[in-house]
Amino acid sequence: MSENAWQALSGEFLAYLQITRQLSAHTISNYQRDLERFSAYCLQKNILTPQQAHSADVRQWVASMHRQGLSGTSLQRALSALRSFYKYAGRFSSAQHNPAIGIKAPRSAKKLPKVLDTDRMQQLLEIKGDDWISCRDRAIVELFYSCGLRLAELINLDIIDIDLHDATLTTTGKGKKTRILPVGSYAVTALRQWLQVREEGKPQDQAIFISKQGRRLNPRSIQARLKKHSQQQGLGQNVHPHMLRHSFASHLLESSGDLRAVQELLGHANISTTQIYTHLDFQHLSKVYDAAHPRAVKKNLKHEK
Repeated sequence: MSENAWQALSGEFLAYLQITRQLSAHTISNYQRDLERFSAYCLQKNILTPQQAHSADVRQWVASMHRQGLSGTSLQRALSALRSFYKYAGRFSSAQHNPAIGIKAPRSAKKLPKVLDTDRMQQLLEIKGDDWISCRDRAIVELFYSCGLRLAELINLDIIDIDLHDATLTTTGKGKKTRILPVGSYAVTALRQWLQVREEGKPQDQAIFISKQGRRLNPRSIQARLKKHSQQQGLGQNVHPHMLRHSFASHLLESSGDLRAVQELLGHANISTTQIYTHLDFQHLSKVYDAAHPRAVKKNLKHEK
């Protein structure tokens, strides 16, 4: 028993998430890291098996991780991992034991997502060249911004998922929820150009976006390409895939004001997740107000002696 007991049950649980629940590799990696942290903490306290841990142990672990600087969001995810882990363990035992139930993580201040304004977004989209790589990268950036896709959603797209005639694509996001999205005309044009040259890469499967070796692109490759283009285009900051998703949502909400539509397009299960973009919109309006209204802010005031 001891470390082997934690490792054995954790291994079974992670395999269950991958095979039965079919969660993404990124999610499984996060769950594995959280479970390793908790089991290491328990073993230090001479808690040799998962069944020996109690709510007080979980609370103390959460407090210790918070003192080490782990954010409230990360701790919430860790508690979610623990609850799922113990729920899985309870399937094979008549005794229901879940010490993570009812424990809340400390709240941390919400950080507003970083977005590109429309001018900078246009600057990023101007990827020149008709070579194989340029056509592919231009289609990737256009599709990210046109549809607000998550990185995993874009990577998993197959040719059959896109209908250029109807200008739509079908994607499966978090929770295995499928949604059909409109594709903008610029993205359609970029995709047509890319598909005309795609075969030069000798594709080994039906993935839309492939490497020079013909295999489906991996997350790091796309992140590296975006970083390179943001530098080449002179943006002065590194752009990551989720920043394009944030920009899509912010620009759409700013123009339409339709929060429900943006929620549907993003594939958010809860509208409260989408509401963060209303804060970005208000932030923009506040800057306009401060710059334009004569009595909004006091400028260049000098104190009289």
